Amino acid sequence: MCGICGFVEPSGRRAPATLVRAMADALAHRGPDGDGVWTDEAAGVAFGHRRLAIVDLSPLGRQPMESADGRLVLTFNGEIYNYRDLRAELEAGGIRLRGQSDTEVLVEACAAWGVGPTVRRLIGIFAFALWDKAARRLTLVRDQLGVKPLYWGRTGNGNGAGSKARAGEGVMFASELKALRVHPGWSPGLDRGALASYLRFAYVPAPHTIYRDVAKLPAGSMLTWEPGTEPRTERYWDMRAVARVPPRERDPASAIDALEALLGDAVGRQMVADVPLGAFLSGGIDSSTVAALMQARSGRPVRTFSIGFDVAGYDEAVHAKAVAGHLGTDHTELYVGRDHARDVIPRLPDLFDEPFADSSQIPTYLVSEMTRRHVTVALSGDGGDELFAGYHRYFWADAARRRLDRLPRSLRGIAAAALSGPSEGAWDRGFGLLPRAFRPDRAGDRLHKLAALLAASGPDEVYRGLLSHWNPAEIVRGADEPHGILWDGSVAGEIPDFLRRMQFLDTVTYLPDDILAKVDRASMAVGLEARVPLLDHRVVEFAAGLPASLKVRDGQGKWLLRQVLHRHVPRELVERPKMGFSVPLGGWLRGPLRDWAEDLLDGRRLEEDGVLDPGPVRRRWAEHLSGARDHGDRLWGVLMFQAWRRRWLDPGSDRAGTRDAGPEIPSRPAAAVG
Repeated sequence: MCGICGFVEPSGRRAPATLVRAMADALAHRGPDGDGVWTDEAAGVAFGHRRLAIVDLSPLGRQPMESADGRLVLTFNGEIYNYRDLRAELEAGGIRLRGQSDTEVLVEACAAWGVGPTVRRLIGIFAFALWDKAARRLTLVRDQLGVKPLYWGRTGNGNGAGSKARAGEGVMFASELKALRVHPGWSPGLDRGALASYLRFAYVPAPHTIYRDVAKLPAGSMLTWEPGTEPRTERYWDMRAVARVPPRERDPASAIDALEALLGDAVGRQMVADVPLGAFLSGGIDSSTVAALMQARSGRPVRTFSIGFDVAGYDEAVHAKAVAGHLGTDHTELYVGRDHARDVIPRLPDLFDEPFADSSQIPTYLVSEMTRRHVTVALSGDGGDELFAGYHRYFWADAARRRLDRLPRSLRGIAAAALSGPSEGAWDRGFGLLPRAFRPDRAGDRLHKLAALLAASGPDEVYRGLLSHWNPAEIVRGADEPHGILWDGSVAGEIPDFLRRMQFLDTVTYLPDDILAKVDRASMAVGLEARVPLLDHRVVEFAAGLPASLKVRDGQGKWLLRQVLHRHVPRELVERPKMGFSVPLGGWLRGPLRDWAEDLLDGRRLEEDGVLDPGPVRRRWAEHLSGARDHGDRLWGVLMFQAWRRRWLDPGSDRAGTRDAGPEIPSRPAAAVG
């Protein structure tokens, strides 16, 4: 993996080499093994690159890289797993390659076959920029599932990704927002609509970012731009088109064979590296399957890594150790103390660049940090829940839909109004008059959630409610929340099966914007390449074509994936209740993080900022501190925004501003690795 950045500014108002090198320096963590710059001052083009050397460690793999004919220039982040196949085709066509890197294969394939035909043939995870000197054309490309990030925006006149072209304006791009902030042609400003989406979902959905003037390039997309024209974006691979093809019945035994062969090929391709390689192992279905298939293809023990916590209910390390013992991997585990985990919190605004509130970001960073001490590449099991229906919420939402369908719409409306009329506190006070043995826990909260379900217009609103942390209208002042694909009513017509629709929606929203963003930022912060074999787009297409009977049986998801795993690992080692990769936020906020949180949630400061309404925030904070409710996840979203705001937008924080000091936590030696 690497970090890429660059810009095209035909006006030639800046010194491109100096500026793009400064942008690349902001991405040094993504590429500690080297850097490179390419410029064409006459055309106002500058490409930067930070290298994490994985394949072809020689200077022949350095970037930015020009095609042999001198027409194309490439800066590339990612890995092309079928590059050897493409290389053979290029050589059969008479093209001679100088080195052994996938980067050279990519740029020469684009030169020989064209960008569009090339990207449609790629198997891999990638984000790249290509400059065509002859056509004076910039092309930006992001991989099919959005594993690797790519941001872009306009430069000059304060215009951003959504603005109209003006003479002399340019386009800039980068792997992370911090590199774009270096460019003087952009003045970052808060996008309140994006903030509203963030507080609903705990991440900013693509194509939006927390800033008004910059966008995420959507997964499976290619953007082309020539100076003086509007950027054009097209899908070269479309998950929606894949998902709307009706599934077909398959013989279970042959489907298990087919999935194992396909996953085995994906894993085998991703085990190619010229540096030490291993795998994350939680002991769950997804990571255990990846580790098992890796070990089956290796002549020596595969390196596996897991992390454990000294908190009951948050420790998966014991399960990972059992799986590793059965497979015979060379296993390393790190037990993390609470202080060690909390020490990561001050770094989060820098690691993630925009507000991000999936608290599993903390253990993901810690396991990446530990893994990087031993290997440079780690395979991960991400994607299994989306592809094979593993999330509990799929079953909750479907059960709610079935129950609600039995009630007349008019009766549901009356009941919803009656339940939502009294405040949560009023319900709690009312039930508080009952003897403790008959007093329901969190009565007000539960009754208001039930009211929302009853008032829902259909199953998609029910599902959207399960995903929502805050109602943005309640908390963000002056925001117009953008309604993306989760509100698109046409999706239900194209994908009528509710389970398949939920899987599709997660695959194009939650997966790239939460799960994959988390893994990319956490791993790249320590110079570790994370690969995701379950998200080989061929596996995704295969899974999308499976009927529900091969995914869900006996109220449990991932049936087909489990059958593959059971060929390698006894079911008693992996069949257990699903455990999230999380931390005990609720208790931390009432205890060692309380002072830090109180400072960020200060009502007077919130009022002065004028962005968030302090009333709902302070009310939930008080409820949380009292123990009446656990608002840990909701409050974490506000805290991560406030910490990000102090780091990146406060008047005292300039482009090189100091990091938020974070919580005052006593230091303690790092936990031993063994």
